[in-house]
Amino acid sequence: MRALGIDFGTRRVGLALSDPTGTLASPYRTLERTTRQALFDDILAVVEREGVQMIVVGLPYGMDGQETLTTRQARNFAESLGRRTDVPIEFMDERLTSVEAEEELKSAGLRREKLKLALDAQAATVILRTWLESGRS
Repeated sequence: MRALGIDFGTRRVGLALSDPTGTLASPYRTLERTTRQALFDDILAVVEREGVQMIVVGLPYGMDGQETLTTRQARNFAESLGRRTDVPIEFMDERLTSVEAEEELKSAGLRREKLKLALDAQAATVILRTWLESGRS
């Protein structure tokens, strides 16, 4: 099953894709948010082009496990996306994924500027990889 991981953000949205077998997760791209409609159009184009069968959206809970404003924004985003596609959408707790993604990029030797550009897609990769490893796929 091909899955799309999404690291939702108010400025940028990171995307990651699994391989067709649903085993590995890889960074796909980062979308700069312009308009809401353009964001949905870009994501839906990826879903169609790549044959995505599952969408996994990261939920940014607070460190205490409580929902935050960003958690509610991510839920609203997923709800709006769900009205535009028949592809099922699941959520994955994304606490500390940005920290893990940054460490992975640093250990791969990325410097500050390139790291910043790759961080959102890498965070989406961590979200998707965690979901794949959880066996929910």
